[in-house]
Parts: sequence; structure tokens; C-alpha cells
Amino acid sequence: MHTDTQKVMKFFKEITQIPHCSSNYEQLKHFLVEFAKDRGYCVEVDRADNILISIKEPKVCLQAHYDMVCVGKAPDIEPFVKDGWIYAKESSLGADNGMAIAMMLNLIDEGVEAEYLFTADEEIGLIGAKALELKPKSKRLLNLDYESEGIVCIGCAGGVDIIGNITLEEIDFNGKCYEVSVSGLPGGHSGVDIDKGIPSAIKVLAKYLKEWGIDELVSFDGGERRNSIPANAKATVYASKPPISSDTLQIKEIKADKKALKDGLKIIDYLNSFKHGVREFDNKLNIPYTSINLAIISTNDNQITVTLSARAMDNEALEKLATETIEQMQKIGFETKREDEYPAWKPIESDFTQEVCQAVREQFGDCKKEAIHAGLECGILTEKLPYIRAVSIGPTIQNPHSIRERVNIDSVEHTYKVVEKIINRFNSN
Repeated sequence: MHTDTQKVMKFFKEITQIPHCSSNYEQLKHFLVEFAKDRGYCVEVDRADNILISIKEPKVCLQAHYDMVCVGKAPDIEPFVKDGWIYAKESSLGADNGMAIAMMLNLIDEGVEAEYLFTADEEIGLIGAKALELKPKSKRLLNLDYESEGIVCIGCAGGVDIIGNITLEEIDFNGKCYEVSVSGLPGGHSGVDIDKGIPSAIKVLAKYLKEWGIDELVSFDGGERRNSIPANAKATVYASKPPISSDTLQIKEIKADKKALKDGLKIIDYLNSFKHGVREFDNKLNIPYTSINLAIISTNDNQITVTLSARAMDNEALEKLATETIEQMQKIGFETKREDEYPAWKPIESDFTQEVCQAVREQFGDCKKEAIHAGLECGILTEKLPYIRAVSIGPTIQNPHSIRERVNIDSVEHTYKVVEKIINRFNSN
């Protein structure tokens, strides 16, 4: 392993031991600020906790987010290496976007002349990027949040979260009460994995309850994060029919002392009929064009909340999908609101794209350009900073936002070399 790669890995391991789940990243924020100050860099922090680190007259701004999706035992992360990949034991790894942070830390440690922009709370709605007050000097922004080596990303989906709340009347019901659950499904990223055929625990459970023909619903809870495909779900129900046998679900009879929810069956009907997953596919880009993730459902007494995450490669298509979804929810009595909306990054090639592609070509022998059906901060940042041209690259990371997340070690070395080539290309001019 190359010396620089060893140092990057050392920094990454150090980052995994500093808690930085979304909304709880203060320790890593402090670490990044002090790390840069100790090495003589200028450090600015805005009110949204974005961090801009710079020195001299930078020509390129490297950018990454410093929060992570915490799943499983995270933020207690125990990384391990197997067959050339880094995993974490029973938790998400945080290679998204921690490996980018590790690369940037190594460059800072080496005194490399560049700007380094760390944004906050990307994973819960690109919050830091939306509220950015910092002004990089560079006219070129290299986002390091892509997850396939050797590819230059030039566009991404926009997104919006849709939250529906409905209050149902509580009623008494006599009969057998059951707790039904499905757990340990693979999960995955609701953007890049939405077309991979990964089952949604909420959909699996709703389908089972519909086929069983339950009498009343007591509660339904499922899902982990807005941007994750649900891996777990649980419902409490009343049923006069015996449960259907299943190898997938766990079913047990419990004490029948719980209030049922009047009209709760219409929630089961809604969940069962909801078209989770890819709605339209873009054959030209070979990625989903529009999709929607049935992300979370929760029951609090007699109130049920459903959270959906919609994505589209075009802002008009996103608006159409969101409007149709809201209308469907309102028809059955949900009160709805929209949150964490961000624009699509329309694929545009610039001189900077060509320069990055040349560095990729030198490293890999070829350069492929593509867009991604997930949210990158480039769309927001290029809107807020219209003088900047952006592209995105990164090492190969699979199954982010899940306990199966892993990053390929060789791809880290390859990507780091590309980053060095890009910086050297502009610093030498």
C-alpha cells in the first residue's frame, strides 16, 4: 500500500472513533477546525457549522460533508478489513463521506495549497449546503461524495421529503391480539439502491397483513432513516383469523388490552398499494428518473405519521411527483407537509469537467461521465455560488446507509492519486 494511502487509512480510522452522526457532529467539527489551525491554515465556520479551510491562493476547492448516517451500533464503529474492503461490525461504516474527509485531512497535513469545504448535515436534507454563508475563492469545486472509482459525476437527482400525519379514533376491541414484525432485511440507500430490488420491510409487512385479513390495527412502526430503504417494521393488530404461516415474519400472540384504531385498515390498504421504488427510468442515463421511498411509519397513541422521500433527475418531474403523492395522501385524510427540498443538478460539462476527466484517464486509462439518482450538494452549491464549476468523484463505496456498507481500499488509493493530479495540474499553472 502506498504511503499516502496508509496515511489516509490512518486518518479514516481516527474519524470512525469520533462520533459524527447527523445533528450530533460537534466533536468532529472541533477536530477538523483544530487540525487545520495547528497546521497554519485559515479556518472559517458559518452559522450552519460549515467549515472552510484555506491557504495561500487556492485554485481548487475540495468538498465533502462531515456527518454520517448512523445505522446499527453506530456511532460505536469497529472497522475491519476483509478481502480488500473495509467494513464495520454491525453498524454503518461512515465511508460516506468519511473517506473523503480522510483524503482531505492528509492533503492538509501535507500543506497542499487548496480550499477544503466541509458541509454539515448533508444526510438529513443537505442542510449545511442550503445555509452556506462561506465564499470559496476557487472557481472549481471537486466534490468527493461520489461512490464509484474512475467515473466523473456531472449531475444528480433533486429530492423532497413528504410527511403525512393522520389522527384516528381509538376504539375498544375484543379478540386475539398479535405482534407481527419483519427485521434484518438488507436496507440500503434510497437513491443509489432504489433500483436494486431490495425489499422494503414496511411493504413486506403491509402485504402480509392485507393477505391475512386482520380485523383492526393498533399500531404500525417501521423504517430507520428518511434516506434508507426500511430494514425493519412491526405492527400490533387484532385478528379473528389465525395468522398465515411465514418464513419472513415473526408473529406472537400478546395480551389483548390495547385500543384499536378506527379506520386503521385504510392505512394498511394505503401502504400495501403505495408504489414504493422506481417510478420512471431514464434509459439514456441508465438510472432511475423518478423514485419514491416509503421511508418511515410511526404510531404515537392514535396518530400515524408516514414519511416519504421522493427523488427526480429534473425539478419539474420532482414537483409533479411530490404534488401527486400529496394529493393521494390527502384523499384518505392525511395532513401533509414538505421538508428538506433540494434541487436537481442538471448535467453540464465545463472546462473543469474535461480537466478532471483527463486526470481520471491518466489514472484509469479511460473516463466515463454519468449522473446519479441521489442527492449531491453540487446542485445547491452551484446555485449559491454561480461562479463555480463542479464535478464529483470518489472511491468505490457499496451499500451506504446500512450495516453492509463497505469501501474498496484499492479504489481509495486510485482516487487519491486522481485528486493529487487535479490539484497539481492547477497549482502548476
